[in-house]
Amino acid sequence: MFRRLLLDACLYATRKELVLTDNAAAPVAHRRTMVGDEVYERTKALLMNHAIEPGDRISIDGLARDFNVSQTPVRESLARLESEGLAAKTPLRGYRAAPLLDEAQLDELFQFRLLIEPWAAGQAAARIDDAGRELLEAEFASIEAPHESNYEAYRPLAAHDLRLHRLIAELSGNAQVRAALERTNFHLHIYRLRWNYTFGPGTLAEHRRIADLIMVGDVQGAEKAMITHLESGMHGRLGGTF
Repeated sequence: MFRRLLLDACLYATRKELVLTDNAAAPVAHRRTMVGDEVYERTKALLMNHAIEPGDRISIDGLARDFNVSQTPVRESLARLESEGLAAKTPLRGYRAAPLLDEAQLDELFQFRLLIEPWAAGQAAARIDDAGRELLEAEFASIEAPHESNYEAYRPLAAHDLRLHRLIAELSGNAQVRAALERTNFHLHIYRLRWNYTFGPGTLAEHRRIADLIMVGDVQGAEKAMITHLESGMHGRLGGTF
């Protein structure tokens, strides 16, 4: 009987330890994610605002000291930023801020978008249904034009830009179009080139026009509105050449 009670007590203690371990692990993992995300966003802000100039070396030790964290979340953040094309890693030399797109690269990016995004907008208009209309309306529900010219103010608009263009690609029914757009990370590169308050109200008005035409099923109108939006981004807000 004593042996049985002892065995039961050991099993109970083991189960309790496992429960406590699991419960303790979750907050730690959550805190680690939160720290990693914060370091990522703060490092991205330095790059987008040119506090770290294009081409400059990025000091992992320096960022870790500035953010009061270990080097691990800094390294993880830089790996994420490298995948977005905002940082570049050289073997044995570490990370540098990626250079800005030059005129030829920017032109290639917009030519690529002009090939696929008007088509995607037209297809989205042709396929639109009530569920798609709800998704489009929801995207505009909480976004407004920024009132300052810095990355922190423009970050919600940049995120909206990505979400809307990705949503239109999804509504077109072509998964490859969406994947191709995401790989370009165009929203980050364009906003990194030049801050300009006209990006806010001008971009949102054009987005709203495209969405409205998609929601009423106007295929040609949606295609033309997307072309106008892309061309105004290239030749209007960015000034064509720079």
